[in-house]
Amino acid sequence: MSSRSKEQNGRRQSLLSRYLLIIMGALLFIPVGIPLTFAGYNLFSISAADKPPEEYELYSNISVLEKQWHQEALELSGQTAEAVDRRLKELSGSYPLAAVFWVDSQGQTRFIHSPDDPQLQEQLGTDRIPAQWNAPEAIAFMKEAAMRKPLAIVAFVGDRADAGKGFMVMQIPAEITEAYRFQSLGSWYILFLLIFFGLFAAASWLFFTRIRKRLLRLQTAMSFTGGAGIPRPIEPGKADEIGRLEEAFNYMVAELLASRRREAEEEGLRKQLVANLSHDLRTPLTVIRSHLHVLGKEEMSQRGRESIALMDERMEGLSGLIDNLLAFNLLSSGRMTLKAERKDVLRIVRESAAAWYPLWEKEGFEVEIELEEEPVYRNIDESWFRRILDNLFQNIVRHAGSGRYVGVRSEIREGTGVIIISDRGKGLSSTSEASGAGLGLSIVGLLLQPMGLAWKTDSSPEGTSVILYLPQERNLNKI
Repeated sequence: MSSRSKEQNGRRQSLLSRYLLIIMGALLFIPVGIPLTFAGYNLFSISAADKPPEEYELYSNISVLEKQWHQEALELSGQTAEAVDRRLKELSGSYPLAAVFWVDSQGQTRFIHSPDDPQLQEQLGTDRIPAQWNAPEAIAFMKEAAMRKPLAIVAFVGDRADAGKGFMVMQIPAEITEAYRFQSLGSWYILFLLIFFGLFAAASWLFFTRIRKRLLRLQTAMSFTGGAGIPRPIEPGKADEIGRLEEAFNYMVAELLASRRREAEEEGLRKQLVANLSHDLRTPLTVIRSHLHVLGKEEMSQRGRESIALMDERMEGLSGLIDNLLAFNLLSSGRMTLKAERKDVLRIVRESAAAWYPLWEKEGFEVEIELEEEPVYRNIDESWFRRILDNLFQNIVRHAGSGRYVGVRSEIREGTGVIIISDRGKGLSSTSEASGAGLGLSIVGLLLQPMGLAWKTDSSPEGTSVILYLPQERNLNKI
């Protein structure tokens, strides 16, 4: 499918176009829908109603009857009473189901014709037509005629009120007029209107409910991630705005997966490179250090001895860096397993500080150790914890030697036991001759996390403090 056809299809299935269609249906319902339903109802009533008898057909068009009756009255202008009687008698033969009579100028009823059917006679009430009319009776008759109870067609003889010849009347029974009258709206039509409004409300509700359901599905897909921490793609729906959003979401997920794969490949290459470099560097470094040791036994000046000592010191630092690289590589790849055992943390700190004490004393450091006598037991890997302490003590010797101070103490902060290792160097932001890439502290973080320990650093130009947290709820202070 071409891009143009996709774009046109997207417009046809647009949420906006569908919503506008619902609104247009609502706006056109009153001016268009209701009249159409009226017309449909009338057509249905005509088709469904029983067909009147053939003899009723003569009285089906009242307007034609009125026109003909007035024309007859006009033609009787100037005729004698006997001539009027004869003509009405002829007309009564043409309209046998209607009552025909006329009243002369003196108010006397001259001629009366009523249908033969007693039921029609009762509806017309010809037996109640007075023989002599007065004004109130005439007014009451005209009032009933206006109300069509029954329908009466009245015309003055001569078709003029000032002719002075009286008036002539044709009464049509209600049974005949009702047969051709449209039925009033029934209860089923009201029910139809209610159903129509209900369908409109249901269409609107379904429209927004489906939008909400699709948005919630997209939200759920964004919230729940797979094993790699990346959301899973979803099945795209209709080609509307939400459908395009779902396609964009799937594209984003695909890009994240591709990026994660590239990152994993690069990480694997980096770790392999670090392992290879560490191995390749260690061998020549060992050879160089052995030759420096042999060279140190030879006869040479004091300056030469100082140079050899400096080179040996730098070689030792390089060896430590290689060890850190290997350790960092193993930790980040998850190839070092935790062997947690119930150990006294403070005892390990004392032993580690005692092992470093001769070096501190040799370098002229002031050492202050303030550890509690009561043991603090934790489930830790002892070798990992000693490595943490060695890295921290080594950082002080290498990077904070100008302060000539090492402090190791334990205390309680906010209900949590902590171990604080401090120095009086120039802080982490300063640089020193032995400054490196910060692998020592990175290894500290990688080793602490699996054991459930936390740490933070407080650094300033006056010194640095590394705080190791021992959560109180996990302390086992029972021997």
